[in-house]
Parts: sequence; C-alpha cells; structure tokens
Amino acid sequence: MDNIMAATCRLSEDDRNNSILNPELTSRPSNNQDESRNSGANAESKNGEKKELTEAAAYDNLGYSFPTWRKWQILCVMFCIQISMNLNASLYANGVQAISQKHNVSEQVARIPQLTFLCAYAFGCELWAPWSEELGRWPTQQLSLLLVNIWQFPCAFAPNFGTYIVVRFLGGLSTAGGSVTLGVIADMWEPDDQEYAVAFLVLSSVGGSVVGAVVGGFVEVRQPLIWIFWVQLIAGGAVQIMHFFLVPETRATIILDRVAKKRRKAGPGAINIWGPHEIYGYALSPRDIWAVWKRPFKMLLTEPIVMWLSLLSGFSDSLIFTFLQGFQPIYKQWGFGTIQISLAFIPLLIGYFIAYLSFLPSIHMFRQRRRKYGSESVSPEARLWWLLYVIPCLPIGLFGFAWTSLGPPQVHWIAPMIFTVVIGIANYSIYQSSIDYTVAAYGAYAASATAGNDFARDFLAGIAAMYSTPMFENIGDTHSYEYASTILACVSILVTVPIYYFYRHGPAIRERSPFAKEMMELTKKRQSSHIAGDEKQIGQDHQVENVCESSV
Repeated sequence: MDNIMAATCRLSEDDRNNSILNPELTSRPSNNQDESRNSGANAESKNGEKKELTEAAAYDNLGYSFPTWRKWQILCVMFCIQISMNLNASLYANGVQAISQKHNVSEQVARIPQLTFLCAYAFGCELWAPWSEELGRWPTQQLSLLLVNIWQFPCAFAPNFGTYIVVRFLGGLSTAGGSVTLGVIADMWEPDDQEYAVAFLVLSSVGGSVVGAVVGGFVEVRQPLIWIFWVQLIAGGAVQIMHFFLVPETRATIILDRVAKKRRKAGPGAINIWGPHEIYGYALSPRDIWAVWKRPFKMLLTEPIVMWLSLLSGFSDSLIFTFLQGFQPIYKQWGFGTIQISLAFIPLLIGYFIAYLSFLPSIHMFRQRRRKYGSESVSPEARLWWLLYVIPCLPIGLFGFAWTSLGPPQVHWIAPMIFTVVIGIANYSIYQSSIDYTVAAYGAYAASATAGNDFARDFLAGIAAMYSTPMFENIGDTHSYEYASTILACVSILVTVPIYYFYRHGPAIRERSPFAKEMMELTKKRQSSHIAGDEKQIGQDHQVENVCESSV
C-alpha cells in the first residue's frame, strides 16, 4: 500500500521550509530546537570554531548531483521494495480459506489478520518517519525490511490463530512504507523536477497489491499454506539484498556529516568544518517525535483539502481489497477457478499502466511552463487538471462492472474485465494527482499532508478486507453482486465531485487554511528577498568553500 508520499512523504517540515526560502540552505532540525541551534551556530562562528557545512558547499556529493542513470537505478530498487511491501498486504487473502480450515475458524474471522496488518501499516509510516529523517534512509529501510522478513517465520509456523493476528500487526507496524521510499525521491530531485519519479513510484504503490493478488492464486492452488508466507519472505529478502548493495544513503544531512569528517581528515585547513548533526545533534527527543506524529492527524481532521483528497484516495485504494473478496463469487458464475480469478486482476494492472502513460504529457507540459516562466506561473490546482478528465472513470467503471456481473448467459466474462481496466485508470490517477496537488499546495507541510493521505488509504483498505464478502453476499435476495458494486459506484460519485470544486475554488480554500496560508506567505517572502538572500548565502557559502579548498 503505500504510504507513498507522501509525494515526498515525511521530509522534515523544516527541510521543506528551507527549500522554499532558499534551495541551497542546509537542512534544519525540528522547530523546537531552531532557536538554540541558531544561537549556538552564531557563537561558534564568532569564536572561529565549528562551521556548518552547507548543502551548497557540498552539492556535488548530495543525491541531487547523482547521474541520471544512478538516480533511476536507485528508483528501480525502491520500486521493487514498494511492490514487495504491498504484496505482503494482499497475498494473505489467498491463505484465508486454508487458515480457516487449519485453525477451525470462519473465513470472516480468518480475515482479521489482514485487517490488523493494514491498519498497523497505516501507523507504520508515521512510526518510522522521524528515524529516516534523523538517522538516514538506508539504515531505517534496512531495519524495516529485516523486521518485516523476520515476522514471516512466526506466521509460517503459527501454532494457533491468535499468532496470525499479533504477528501480522507487528509486520504492518514494522513497514516503513513511503516515509522512506518516497523520501528518497526528495533527496535526489528538486521539487519542480520530482513529478516523473513520483509518477513512476506511484505505479509500484498501486500495482504491488495487484501483483500479490495475481501471484496468490498460483500459490494457493499449487503450494501448501506455508508458501503464502515463504513467497513474502523471498520477495522481502530479495529486495533487502538489492537495497543493501545498490542503494546508497541519500539523506542530505547524513551525507554532509560524512563529507565533513572526510574533509577534516584530509588536512588541517578544514578542521573546523562540521556536519549539521555533529553541531546540533539529533532531533529525536519525545517532544520532537510527538510533533512529527501529531501534525498529519491534525491536518487530516482540520484541512478540507487534505480530508477530502484522503477520503477519495482511501476509497479508491480500498477497492483493490474489496475486489480481493468480490471477484471470487462474481467470476465463479463463469466457472472460473482460483488461478483464473487471480488472472482477472491483470486488467487493473493494464489500467494502471495506461493511466501512468497518460500523465506523462501533462507532466511535461507544466514542467516546461515552470522552466520558462518560473514555478509561480503554474498554480497548485494545475496538478488536478488531467484528473478532471479521467476521474469520471471511477463511477463509470464501477457502474459498468456492477451490471456486467450478471453472469452467463446474459453477459460475457470479458465485459466486467473491460470496466476493471477503467477502474484501474481512475485508481492510479487519483493517487498520483492527490499526492502531486497536496505537495504543491502545502509546500513546507506537504510531508504531513501526504502522510494523512497514506494513513487513510491503508486504514480504509484494512476495513474493506472485512466488509467486502458480507456486502457481496448479503445485499438483496437477487442481484446481490450488482447491488454491492452499485453502492460503491454511488459512493464514488460523492467522493469525486469535490475535485471539481477544489480545482475552481482551491486558492480561496487555501487562503483560509493556516498551513497553506503560511506556505503562501513564505513564497511571497522568498520572492521579495530573493536577490538579497542569494547574495548573502553565496557569501556565506564562499567562506566555507575557501576553507574546504584549503584542505586539498
């Protein structure tokens, strides 16, 4: 599932602030330490002691300066990690029947571990965020993958049903999700250059759960229950090895610490050059962590844009887990077996890929406009432009799927699959656009805003795992499948309509938002002091560079 961005999920809020005011500023600590850190830095500067190594002075060492091929190599590994994490969320569904029989519980009860995994996954992204920002992306991702892989063993050898509930909960909580995966994008691309990378990684976020559904049918039929968890372990182990050898640390503050240490060792001329963490320490106090954790939930409950986009994105994502339960009775009408039902998820993947390709021209168009006329020439609402045309695919696809689920002889099985492609187009487009718009609208607070989006996706997906089968089986005496999907289609109309309102009235809504308003004020401040700020920063960076060069 993803917890993807967060379009750049969980970058520290002050890093965002600095990138807005001046992209060359060194990443700052959490807000409650700014005053003490600034005063300390000033004192040290006056005494001729420690000087902080800035991003501008070591830009060639940062992820922004990686060769393009290197960036996309790293991104492909993160793509595979995202597939693996989301496969863990969906593959369990193919073991429900076997778990039910093995431990003598109903199939509905056997789905509870899927609920606990997804709901814990929703909190996992928040749990890991502060650690990835302060300690680095690489060790945080490695620890997360290691824990997730370890939890596969108790599930594989579970002596009782309660083990699944507890261990799956721990597995979800151990999943770092987008707090690391998409944070890597922010470490390698500037804000106006991230869209192609984000679009690519969103494809893995929505596609991973479907890959699990496709693979799960073959595992369920041809292997015993234990292989449901061995497949997850094999995938998790493979991506952990890939990450260990192919992905370097990308977090700027960690790289600056390392560069500063190397320069001090290189010669006496740089003995007073220090990295940010070496000067300020790590912002991992309970107060700092609590500030990071609570802001996404506050924005989710108080910001209309965040609330509605999260609801829309969460509903869209929950459809995948609704289909994990709903496809079985629907396609059994045509005599589909377990493997054929798993292959019925391929149309969703086709829809995702079509939607991904459809976004590339609009990304290119607005990117060229920003480069020609400046970032301010494209409003945040422009990120919703293409979604206006494709979002009707969601209710259209659901209504079409509903009334082509009648079974033979009225309808051929290819008909609901065609509408599944349409749903897939909408599903990808909603996640891509909602993340992209949130990042543009909230700037310094985008990490918290997108984290709320990801929380809603995983939490609603977990709930969907429980209500889907009863809904498809118990609504009405006849046409229960059709009525269930029709209800989903009606709900989709309610959650998609606000997109048009936000596109038209988004600026007015953001003016009333304390978070977005602060973002706009920071932007105006940057515009008014751009020249003076650049001259001052260049002078400061030149002093540090001279000291660094003297050590060579």
